[in-house]
Amino acid sequence: MSGQNHLLSQAVDSEDIGHNTSNNPTFEQILEARISRRGLLKGSFALMATSMFGMGLTACSDGDSPSTTPPATPGLTLSFNAVAKSVADALTVPTGYTATVLLATGDPINTSAPRYKNDGTDTDFDNRSGDHHDGMHYFGMNTTGTAHDYSNSSRGLLCLNHEVAEDLGFMHANGPTDYGSANTNARPTAEIDKEVAAHGVSVVEVVKSGSTYQVNRYSNYNRRITGATMMDISGPAAYDDLMVTAYSTSGSQTRGTINNCAHGYTPWGTYLTCEENWAGYFYRRNDTTRTAKENTSLNRYGVNGSSSGRYNWSRTTTTGLDTTAGGVYARWNAGITGTTAASDYRNVANTFGWVVEIDPFDIGSTPRKRTALGRFGHEGAWPAKAVPGKPIVFYMGDDARNEYIYKFVSDALWDAADANGGMFAGDKYMDAGKLYVAKFNADGTGTWILLNMSNPTVANYATYTFADEADVVINARLAADAVGATKMDRPEWGAVNPLNGEVYMTLTNNVSSSGRGSNAVPLDAANPRYYADTKGTATNKGNVNGHIIRWKEAGNDHAATTFTWDIYLFGAESSATTDVNLSNLTADNDFSSPDGLWFSHAVPGLLWVQTDDGYYTDTTNCMMLAAIPGTIGDGSSVTINNQSVPSGQTSITTRMGKVATTTTLRRFLVGPKDCEITGIAESPDGKAIFVNIQHPGENSTSATNPAQFTSHWPDGGTARPRSATVVITRNDGGKIAV
Repeated sequence: MSGQNHLLSQAVDSEDIGHNTSNNPTFEQILEARISRRGLLKGSFALMATSMFGMGLTACSDGDSPSTTPPATPGLTLSFNAVAKSVADALTVPTGYTATVLLATGDPINTSAPRYKNDGTDTDFDNRSGDHHDGMHYFGMNTTGTAHDYSNSSRGLLCLNHEVAEDLGFMHANGPTDYGSANTNARPTAEIDKEVAAHGVSVVEVVKSGSTYQVNRYSNYNRRITGATMMDISGPAAYDDLMVTAYSTSGSQTRGTINNCAHGYTPWGTYLTCEENWAGYFYRRNDTTRTAKENTSLNRYGVNGSSSGRYNWSRTTTTGLDTTAGGVYARWNAGITGTTAASDYRNVANTFGWVVEIDPFDIGSTPRKRTALGRFGHEGAWPAKAVPGKPIVFYMGDDARNEYIYKFVSDALWDAADANGGMFAGDKYMDAGKLYVAKFNADGTGTWILLNMSNPTVANYATYTFADEADVVINARLAADAVGATKMDRPEWGAVNPLNGEVYMTLTNNVSSSGRGSNAVPLDAANPRYYADTKGTATNKGNVNGHIIRWKEAGNDHAATTFTWDIYLFGAESSATTDVNLSNLTADNDFSSPDGLWFSHAVPGLLWVQTDDGYYTDTTNCMMLAAIPGTIGDGSSVTINNQSVPSGQTSITTRMGKVATTTTLRRFLVGPKDCEITGIAESPDGKAIFVNIQHPGENSTSATNPAQFTSHWPDGGTARPRSATVVITRNDGGKIAV
């Protein structure tokens, strides 16, 4: 998620995320120390037509099975003309395509809520689409509508994340009540309740209607999972003392999921929603009685000791600062207010930052926070192809600058009989396994480093003494610090190429204000660029436009502990110098800040890239590109000549994929003003894609004055802007993009 939180008094960076400020040693330093010490390192469907078909949906004019040798993509050709860059308040798709709004913020998902008026007076977000649409997945339904059918394009369940409630407060009649200069003013409970409910996940049944899709508001499957929904805690951290709160004195449950960014899915037909920038939601002022160990953990995760929380949800007009042991609003107060952890919410932050599993086909099931996958700022969790007799593997990024890339390898081996196993299969494959963090070496190799107490570098970490395996997953960032994992330029979405098993991950950007290029966070081969980029009167330095890294596991085995890697694409302006525009991007495919990533399963070999940018938006709004990538090793070694790097690292040698051409990379879509393009799902036949347009108009300066809105998308006129899911189809009924 990009953008400034207009209402917070505490400092928030321009991408609304923190960054890793730890001074962890490099892997080489740890290796040298361990060798010197021990000699070795161990190893009738109501669509709401008027609100749905608003302004700004335009077409532009022309202008999984791994193999030993990764195959190319024979015969795959991009068939559309590139969409031009644009700063218009419109959603632009290629000529011959149509984009239709499916579900926008506040739209009813059932028959219980009336049509959304979009004037701030609407309530009952438990029965409406949430806000800030983000990651999502389409699950085809079988003919009886009772289970997952991967092949059904006519009817399915669409699961979509709602990352946040719009900070400017478009969902409130007069904007949000003033928090005060230090976020200490009380807020009406009605506003808090609406914002909490606008977070989380929507599950809606969608049905093909003509060439597009509609939401079936009468479906029994439609439901909201919100910031107030009861959640089970499973895996190694369940029942641990560090998970005990007044809500669950056993440490086995919590209430709510928040800041749901990207997603994942499982081979057994369930949905994964991932908690990203959750740390800033909690009140923690004058919390001075913590132990040194507690403070190390809280500070590493950014649970600020002087914060009132992003929305000040712990302080209401009815209770003031809520300290009630079982209080609905007290659960956002992470301070010590009682005599024990069971009488307050001192541990509440430990119950967030997880991958959450939801069974869309079982409306009575309770979502589960799968703690074996580690706690951090989860962007998403993407599976490798399930192979009978092999472990299940998920890849994950920690979305903050200077954070890490992780993977989880299940202890249980895949049994195809579990293909519709629901939450019971989740218990089997996600509650026990090995959590690894990535180290990228300068020679193009890499290592997955085990994070558990059997790794002596974790067990003997001087900065933080881990008690047990629960402590390791709860404080996975500290464990990754301990082993000297590679600090990355903000890891976001991942994707696994179904043709050859190679794994891709976007590194959105990193700048000097977050330390990149300093002696504390030096450049390296996997994060090699440092340059100056000017937008208006502002100059930013670092890896301003981001890049996409990819790797291949040893032996094409996703459970392997070593890999080879290169950099697939470098984001850049087409006019930039060759030491910045290394991928030779042109006006038809240049981009900045790659974020969303998705390999098509209907069109194997087709890759979608989405952007969340604040550095190139004077030239173009955020976008989505279609790509036909090659394979690792199809490029060459390159030496980058950086300028004015604080650490003095002028030249960095790295491995880069084959340069892009308009044949292999082409802009498909440009969004309306101030939006992020995020979330992509597809129908199994490849003839429709679902794309999310998040926070159009986020740079507006008023929540109530249309003259101060920067966008009116998707409703047009003087309407307040709304996030929305759109369906994109080809007018001739063919597959998308090819």
